[in-house]
Amino acid sequence: MYVAVKGGERAIENAHRLLAHERRGDRAVPEVSLAQISEQLSLGVDRVMTEGSLYDRELAALAIKQARGDMIEAIFLLRAFRATLPRFGTSEAVDTSQMRVRRRFSSTFKDMPGGQILGSTFDYTHRLLDPVLTGESLPEQPAMAEAQPAVMPRVTDILGRDGLIESSPAENSDQAVGDLTRDALSFPADRDLRLQNLARADEGFLLSLGYSSQRGYGRNHPFAGEIRLGEVEVEFMAEDVGFAVPLGAITLTECQMVNQFKGSDTEAPCFTRGYGLAFGQSERKVMSMALVDRALRARELGEDVVAPSQDEEFVLSHSDNVQATGFVEHLKLPHYVDFQSELGLLRKIRAEFFDAQEKPDAAPDAMKEAAE
Repeated sequence: MYVAVKGGERAIENAHRLLAHERRGDRAVPEVSLAQISEQLSLGVDRVMTEGSLYDRELAALAIKQARGDMIEAIFLLRAFRATLPRFGTSEAVDTSQMRVRRRFSSTFKDMPGGQILGSTFDYTHRLLDPVLTGESLPEQPAMAEAQPAVMPRVTDILGRDGLIESSPAENSDQAVGDLTRDALSFPADRDLRLQNLARADEGFLLSLGYSSQRGYGRNHPFAGEIRLGEVEVEFMAEDVGFAVPLGAITLTECQMVNQFKGSDTEAPCFTRGYGLAFGQSERKVMSMALVDRALRARELGEDVVAPSQDEEFVLSHSDNVQATGFVEHLKLPHYVDFQSELGLLRKIRAEFFDAQEKPDAAPDAMKEAAE
C-alpha cells in the first residue's frame, strides 16, 4: 500500500528506529525492567493477560514495555505471540470453589460462611495523589496472620439451597466447548462462546455496556452476589497415566451477579445469574462481564431485546479491541485511489447540480445514478 510513497521502505525503517528511541525515552533515566512492570504495574499486566488470552506475567510485562504502555497494542502483541505456540491439549475446568482466597466480599449478605475478606483494594482509598510516591518509597509491612482453613460456599449456592436462584448449568462432558481462538464467531452463539468473547473483550467497552444496562437500557437490576480473588490449581489429563496431573496455580478473579426476579405461569419467581471470570485481579472487568453476560441471556429468559447490551450480534461483534483497533487504524494507511474515485464522482455530481440550477428542465443524470 506504500508503493506510491517514494522511499517508503527507508521511511518505515527510520520510523521503527525512532519508535525504539522514543520507547527508551531519556537515556539518563534508568530503564524499567520487566520485573518492575510485573510487580508494580500488576493490574495492567493482569488486563493484558486476560484480553491477550495468555497467562504469562513476564510476556505480558514485555508486551507492555514494547508497546510503551499502550494496553491495546500490548494485547495485540501477546495474542500474536500466542498464535505461534503449539497446543498439547486442553486443561481440565478449574474449580473456583477450591480457590485459595485472598479477597472475597458480597454486597448481598453481611455475614456469610467463611466471612468477608477485604484484601487489597482501592475501594476505601481517598483518591488523593500521594506525594510519597514521587520518589523511592518503602511502605510498611502489612499485618500478616497464618491462613486458617475455612469453608467458603458461594453465595449463589446458599441461595440455591432454598431454590431462590436459577440452577447452575449442569456440566455436559459430551458437548464440545467452542474455541474462539480457533474458529470464527458465528450466530447464534452459545453461552460458552459468549463468555469467551466477553473475557477477551475490551474492558472499557464492557464497562460502558454494563453501565448502560443499569441505567434502564436493558432489564438488569444486579447485586454483587460474590466476588472472589485467589489462586486455583490447573490440571491436565495425562492419557499415559490415566488421571489429571497438576500443572501449577494461576490467579483468577470471579464474579457471581445476582439479578432480578424471573417467573412465569409455570415457573416460580427466582433470581437469575450473571457470571464473569478473568486472570489476575480484574474486578471491574469481571463485574462488567457478569452484567453483560446476564443482559445477553435476554432471549433465553424470555425477555424482549430492547437495548444494545442485550443484542448478541452487536455486543460480540464489536467488543474485541484488537479487531476494533485494526478497523479504525487502517484509515491511517493510504487510500489514494479510493479517495480520487470519490473526489471525481463528487465533482461530476456538483457540476450536474449547478447545470440543473441554470437549466431547471435538464435531468441531473449523475445525481440520479448516485441515488440509485
